[in-house]
Amino acid sequence: MKVIDHINQAKDTLVSFEVLPPLKGKGIEALYKHLDPLMEFKPSFINVTYHRSEHVFKKRTDGSFEKVIIRKRPGTESICAAIMNKYNVDTVPHLICGGFSVNETEDALINLRYLGIDNVLVLRGDAAKNETAFEPEPGGHKYASDLLQQVVNLNAGIYLEDDLKGTQKTEFCIGVAGYPEKHFEAPNMETDLRYLKQKIDAGADYIVTQMFFDNAKYYAFVKACREAGINVPIIPGLKPVYSKKQLTVLPKTFHIDLPTDLSNEILKCKTDEDVEKVGQEWLLTQSRDLKKNGVPVLHYYTLGKPHVVANVVKQL
Repeated sequence: MKVIDHINQAKDTLVSFEVLPPLKGKGIEALYKHLDPLMEFKPSFINVTYHRSEHVFKKRTDGSFEKVIIRKRPGTESICAAIMNKYNVDTVPHLICGGFSVNETEDALINLRYLGIDNVLVLRGDAAKNETAFEPEPGGHKYASDLLQQVVNLNAGIYLEDDLKGTQKTEFCIGVAGYPEKHFEAPNMETDLRYLKQKIDAGADYIVTQMFFDNAKYYAFVKACREAGINVPIIPGLKPVYSKKQLTVLPKTFHIDLPTDLSNEILKCKTDEDVEKVGQEWLLTQSRDLKKNGVPVLHYYTLGKPHVVANVVKQL
C-alpha cells in the first residue's frame, strides 16, 4: 500500500519508523531485534535508509595504491522485502543519487517493482566521506530532482532504452525531503522552498522532514510551504536525544539547532542515562503537541535507541 493512501485513509495521526540496514557481514537478526518492540504499535510503513559507497585506497606490494569501492550497508531492496515478509508492513526504501548510475537506478527500481514495493523516498544523499562537496557518480544524477524525474518517467512507462516496446508503467509513490531549518547548502529558505516546490510539481506525493526539536520550526515550515503553493502532506521527522555527545554531533551532522531549554537540561545531566530520560520526555512532549495539531504521521528516526521511541509511542 502506498504512503499517500495510508495518509488519505487515516482517521487519526499515523506512526512510522526509520531503520538502518545491517552492516555487511552481519545477519538480519539484529534488525529484527530492533524492530520487534516497535511492531506492537502497528506502524503504517517503515523507511529503510541507503548509504552510498565509500572509496578507500589500499597499498599494493609495489608501494602503489589501489582505489577500492566499499559499500558498508548493501541490500536495501532485500531488507525491505524481508521486513515486509516478516511483519506484513509496507516499506519505503531510500533512493539516492550518490554512487549510482542512471542505469543502476533503473535496475533498482525494476527490482523494487518485482518485490511488490511501491514506495520510494528520493534523496540526493550526502557527499562521500573523502569529498568536501557532493560529486555524482559518472553517468549518475547530480540532483534529487533529476532522480525524481527518472522515477516519474518510469511511472509513465518511459525507460532509458527508448526502443523498448510494450513497456509497463510502475506505480511508485514518491516522497522527498524537506528541511524546516533549511538545507545547509541552500542560500536561504525562499530558495530552498522554490526547489522543493519544483519537486512537488514534478510529481512527488509527500514530504518528510529532517529531524527538528522545536515544533514551532515545523509549523513555520508548513505555513511557508502552503504559502508557496506546496499542498502535499508534510510528515514531521522526530528523533530522541540520548547522550551528551549529541549536543555537538547532531548540529554538526544534520545542520540543526537544539532549543536552549533542551540543551540546558541535558547539560545538567550527570550520565547518559539521565540524558535519555530528558530526551524521552522532550520527544513525548513534541509528539503529543504534533498529534494534537493533526499532523498526518509521526515519523521516528529510531537509529540506536528503539526502546526510547517505543516508550514514547506507548504513552501517546
